[in-house]
Amino acid sequence: MALRNVSFSINAGEHVAILGPNGGGKSTLLKTVTRECYPRFPYQSRVRIWGDEVWTLFELRATLGIVTNDLIATCTKPYSAMETVLSAFFGSIGIWPNHHVTPEMEAKAREVLEFFEVLHLADRLMTELSSGEARRVVFARALAHDPKALVLDEPTNSLDIRAQREVRDAMRKLARIGVTVIVVTHHLPDIIPEIERVIALKSGRIFLDGKKEDILTGSKMQELFATPVAVDHAHGFYQMNLAD
Repeated sequence: MALRNVSFSINAGEHVAILGPNGGGKSTLLKTVTRECYPRFPYQSRVRIWGDEVWTLFELRATLGIVTNDLIATCTKPYSAMETVLSAFFGSIGIWPNHHVTPEMEAKAREVLEFFEVLHLADRLMTELSSGEARRVVFARALAHDPKALVLDEPTNSLDIRAQREVRDAMRKLARIGVTVIVVTHHLPDIIPEIERVIALKSGRIFLDGKKEDILTGSKMQELFATPVAVDHAHGFYQMNLAD
């Protein structure tokens, strides 16, 4: 899906959800940020991260952690959880003979695994972990560089209800320590209570942008997703169901 006239900014410390139906432009937007996609008219388009338009891949990783379903699938290899996190320092998946792991790297890997409550799984292979456990290990990998922000693409996709709860709890912990959390999703429950702003994409354009409580209403979600829906709100979370 091509993006058209998309313009917005996200401030440091601001937690935002980018919401929309499949095919609405969410993935294209994310790939534009990571330079997997380029604007057709580059001289008329700008992507700034922390005010800079030009950055290297390593500079990007150091300031903006991005967790996609492609990355999660790539990380689900016969490497230990510890190796998966450590390899973030080398831009690889797994540790190779030419990699020199320092004590500081090991300490940081243990710290982020403990933060996501998966340190006890450090020696387990990624292929042996549950989907929720593996996802939290990949979150830990993204946090290893102490990024200013984390972008989480469909963070609970394909997870059972317990794993969804674990991942959303992890997202809330991130928001509470001051890391900017940007969630790309079509599931309203992924919009954790700490998120205050929603940017809704539809047909490659910004459909809505504003306060969460103003946007996550039945009428606006019905228009966004082009189907009759009802929206419920309880304990800081939103849920959307098909309307009768």
